[in-house]
Amino acid sequence: MLVILAAAPAVSMEIVGRVPRILILYPYDERIAATTAAGEAVRTRLLEATTGKIDIFSEFLDLSRFPEETHVAGMARYLTDKYADRRPDVVIALGEESASFIVPNRETIAPGARIVVTGFSSSTARAMRLPSDVVGAFNEYDITKTLEMARSLQPKARHLFIIGGSADFDRAWLATARDDLRDLAKDYETTYLEDLTIDEFVERAAHLPPDSIVLALTIFRDHTGRNFIPREAIKQISATASAPVYGPYPTYIDYGIVGGNMVTFESLGLTVADLAVDAIAGKPIASVDVPQTYIADARQLERWGLSEDKLPPGTIQWFREKTLWEEHWVVILAIITVIAAQGVVIAGLLAERRRRRAAELESRVRLLELVHLNQSATAGALTASIAHELNQPLGAIRSNAEAAELLLRGERPDLKLIQQIVADILDDDQRAGDIILRLRGLLKKRSEIDWQEFDLNEVIHSAIRILHPEAERRNILVSSSGPTEELHVRADKVHIQQVILNLATNAMDAMLDVAATERRLVVQTRLTQESKVELSISDTGRGIPSEKLVGVFEAFYTTKPTGTGLGLPIARMIVEAYAGKIWADNNPEGGAVFRFVLPLARSR
Repeated sequence: MLVILAAAPAVSMEIVGRVPRILILYPYDERIAATTAAGEAVRTRLLEATTGKIDIFSEFLDLSRFPEETHVAGMARYLTDKYADRRPDVVIALGEESASFIVPNRETIAPGARIVVTGFSSSTARAMRLPSDVVGAFNEYDITKTLEMARSLQPKARHLFIIGGSADFDRAWLATARDDLRDLAKDYETTYLEDLTIDEFVERAAHLPPDSIVLALTIFRDHTGRNFIPREAIKQISATASAPVYGPYPTYIDYGIVGGNMVTFESLGLTVADLAVDAIAGKPIASVDVPQTYIADARQLERWGLSEDKLPPGTIQWFREKTLWEEHWVVILAIITVIAAQGVVIAGLLAERRRRRAAELESRVRLLELVHLNQSATAGALTASIAHELNQPLGAIRSNAEAAELLLRGERPDLKLIQQIVADILDDDQRAGDIILRLRGLLKKRSEIDWQEFDLNEVIHSAIRILHPEAERRNILVSSSGPTEELHVRADKVHIQQVILNLATNAMDAMLDVAATERRLVVQTRLTQESKVELSISDTGRGIPSEKLVGVFEAFYTTKPTGTGLGLPIARMIVEAYAGKIWADNNPEGGAVFRFVLPLARSR
């Protein structure tokens, strides 16, 4: 029994082993917003209720533009042939015209199908003499309630204008309005605007007395026979109207009317869809009334200076802009709380920021001092080589000067030879000056970081020139390779040069025990895919034990008897200060390699 009961709902939604078929009939074409909105609501509810296990068909009868009997008969024959092999189980007729079409043709189009109608009142259904098995979701378009809404908003109004078109549906609406408004219209000077062209409607509406109430019904066709979508016609009229316009349909909202007593077409669609679902499931169904409500356009209230306080109780306002507090009071309270908390946090952060900046300044000063000490140590380590290199141009200058002196003592001095000697003296002097300038660069103390953009290749070549004498003294072959294009980075040029010198001098020290013919120091650069440049310095020494690769950058770690253990830590501090990274590794063919990367000043 439990299994049977659990399976019952699924079985009831099937018809002889197939999914049920629903045919939705639209009275007009797809441009009519009212029936389109109702139809979309029907489709949505049917798909939800059946989890998509349903076939839904739609047909647009276009009976407003083609009301002739020949069209109606032709449409009936067309649908009969079209659905001959796919007979609908339920037909949903949207609007009075669709209901009037399907009832006489049901036995040929959908024999045995349940008929569910909507879009008109129960009194209209009785007047149509619908069969007893036709069930509807009815809505009462009570135009008197729309007039009562207008009276409450415009208590001083003295004129009443009712607008309707020339189509059969329009005329039926006007007849209903005359009957329903007979008593209330006595309080006004009432005028029915009908059988006019659209231009005449617009012209008359533009010159109405200011104390007028305008009720717009439908305009499917004007006096010339021109067809319209009603809300588009109402839009033209209300755009230039000299008095507020009201209407019975929610599709007129946002097309110029103030509001009215309405039933939304979405609610009609949902209600009629529920009836269809029950019919498919084999449940008994009965006609229901869809309640109406008052709807107003807040923008039109503002346009005409109408007070929202005079709206009927329960009126729904569309397009009403809420006040900042109404819409976001929770957020506002949260913001106030957060701001108060942030005030306390910010005060603490400011104090912390001051302490941090002082610490950063002190750290920067310490870094500059460490770099200067390291530069001095490097200069000291290279003193012998620098002195030897400096002696060469100085010795040459002395020899050339002595030679010039001997020539000048002769009776007929060779002036061209003396001129050549003077040129050599000048070249040697320039060479000595360059050596001293590089030494001064190593020894110069800085009070702050000199940020600049420069070509890393230039710094590499400068460092190699400084190291060249020492490398020659140790019989070390120094070479460099890399991209020929400029590698622009942003940092302190002297600091990056110092990193290269630190790594290179360590590499030269690591090759002391290697045969002189095998001593090679290689400086390489390459571009990475992350817009960075990588510089590597490799040697042909014995390498670094694998367990020591990470620890080599720790302070005071050294393998040299006279080393301080500060060169590599200082190098790491410098590289990381400029958003870089440094690490050590061993070459597969032997020797160590130190690499560091720096971001390019110009991303690629």
